[in-house]
Amino acid sequence: MREQITESLTEAIKAQDKRRMATLRLVTAAIKDRDVDARGQGKEGVSDDDILQILAKMIKQREESIRVYEEAGREELAQQEREEAEIIKEFLPQQMGEEEVSQTCAKAVEELDADGLRDMGKVMNHLKATYPGQMDFGKASCIVKGLLL
Repeated sequence: MREQITESLTEAIKAQDKRRMATLRLVTAAIKDRDVDARGQGKEGVSDDDILQILAKMIKQREESIRVYEEAGREELAQQEREEAEIIKEFLPQQMGEEEVSQTCAKAVEELDADGLRDMGKVMNHLKATYPGQMDFGKASCIVKGLLL
């Protein structure tokens, strides 16, 4: 995954695509920052799953910024955040649709024989490990909670 991001950054530099270049540099910096933290804990560096989590967090930050900018009437800044989010999303796996997320949650609850809210953490951990970066876990959490009540 790192190689893919680095190649895209190189292409953006050659094409002088300033928005893409700046966004990919932010992504690279976030990954390097997590690498430094991991080495401080005696680990080799971050894995592809960790990179997916970093990217998902960056998208969530952009979505929040879009909402704030729109409320403040700053459409040009909201558009900039949308463009950055789209660039970052290119590196995430295909996102599941709402129906597919619902089916996956129901299947996980059934497979783990979850019964009640005390098993919610177990189900969510299973989903996060099995489908990293493929679904909105905030929405999945609401669905699982509804299934377990």
